[in-house]
Amino acid sequence: MQNTSEFSDEQHNEARLLFAGPCDFVLGVAGLEQLPDANRAEVAFAGRSNVGKSSLINALTGRGTLARTSNTPGRTQQLNFFDLGGALYLVDMPGYGYAKVSKTQRNEWNRLINDYLRGRPNLRMVFILIDGRHGLKDSDEHLMTMLDEAAVSYRIILTKCDKSKKDEIEKIETDLKACLTKHAAAYPEFLRTSALKNKGIEDFRTIISLLR
Repeated sequence: MQNTSEFSDEQHNEARLLFAGPCDFVLGVAGLEQLPDANRAEVAFAGRSNVGKSSLINALTGRGTLARTSNTPGRTQQLNFFDLGGALYLVDMPGYGYAKVSKTQRNEWNRLINDYLRGRPNLRMVFILIDGRHGLKDSDEHLMTMLDEAAVSYRIILTKCDKSKKDEIEKIETDLKACLTKHAAAYPEFLRTSALKNKGIEDFRTIISLLR
């Protein structure tokens, strides 16, 4: 994978065409027996509740209501599959790290995600969304360890960066760089984004497009 600074106009254009095409909800999966056929590449989006995951998916696809957004943490309770132009599945994973979710729900989430990560051969990458105002939390590192153990590649995407002060986000990024060196399956670079300001969206589309 290339640095985002090295993407060519052609690569950006291919990604733009891919995301300008149809993108439709396929199904919500609460158990592995419901998974669609692994007949195309897929990428998954994970993050703490209210990290801005649905807003970012909507910004990527240019559709304001494709992924359901909510101010209530923990609304996504299953793996939601979206078909991007017949070329790629986008998978919206359940939010995690919300204190008011019951222990039973957390255990069910862990079991579903563990099984999914270990048993999905066409999963190209998991994008872990981190709030650019707050940085890594223990629950994020828990998921990173799960991904390391499952040998699934992942990349950190910083969200809501328009709301971060310069010195705050620089501190977060310094800590993040040090943390990534300790995780075997982590991609060494991360991307700043803002769904509201459309920051980093074109590069993010290109990163995803190249994983087909």
